[in-house]
Amino acid sequence: MATPRIRRVNELVRTVLAERLVDLKDPRIGFVTVTDVRTSNDLERSEVFFTVLPDDDGTVARTLAGLASAKPLLRREVGAALRTRVTPDLHFALDPVPAQGRRIDELLEREATQPDADR
Repeated sequence: MATPRIRRVNELVRTVLAERLVDLKDPRIGFVTVTDVRTSNDLERSEVFFTVLPDDDGTVARTLAGLASAKPLLRREVGAALRTRVTPDLHFALDPVPAQGRRIDELLEREATQPDADR
């Protein structure tokens, strides 16, 4: 469970990244939303979860490449905002929650449309 300090760090990192991603000029980075940040207790690493539209494989791969190239700039911005001795290393990952939600919706829809012999 995250401490109150880590929760504040997570929220600040999420806010800074969300604001800075809009300003990036890299054409590989499209419509990106930072959904969650999880920072380690020692502030060495922040796992940044994001979604991108459209979320096909090509767009996700291009976005990950763009975020990787922008990582030094984004890390510098996060460090300036945090003003801590250690600036976390940023690791970007596609948020799996939207895909899981779509899968659950598909399963529920399929179950609702199939005739049930037990009813």
